Amino acid sequence: MRGARLLRGRAQWVAVYLAVSAVLNLLWEVVQLPLYTIWRTGTAGEIIFAVVHCTGGDMIIAATSLAVALLLVGNRNWPGEQRRPVFAVTLIIGIALTIYLEWLNTTVRQSWAYSDLMPTLPVLGTGLAPLLQWVVVPILALCAAHGSCRRRLTAQAVTKNRR
Repeated sequence: MRGARLLRGRAQWVAVYLAVSAVLNLLWEVVQLPLYTIWRTGTAGEIIFAVVHCTGGDMIIAATSLAVALLLVGNRNWPGEQRRPVFAVTLIIGIALTIYLEWLNTTVRQSWAYSDLMPTLPVLGTGLAPLLQWVVVPILALCAAHGSCRRRLTAQAVTKNRR
């Protein structure tokens, strides 16, 4: 029985993390549009496609970062244990992937370009907005998932104690 509850707790935790990530990444992509040239040069259809495409990419990064973090530092009692290492590794992987993908798409493939409004990091040339996105959004999503998990585990403990 404990295993089934733990599995449900994990599934809920991951679902909350991904749902919050999706909403926040979508909002972030819309808000940062003026920092890319497509804001001035793209048609409405191209802009909508870019937002949807980039949000999808963000979700791949979010899921991949968490999955790899769980493989590297998670344990069988996660999310009850090893939460902080999983959070830290998730952030590190997300930031590393963002730096790589921004470089790949702005420099190598030239799939998109920053406008003059985008602040960039010296040497790397990575846009500050996408980098901050991969600090702020995962922290908020991980905290939301953690709070959801804590509430569920507390409710289960109260129910168990009443029996």
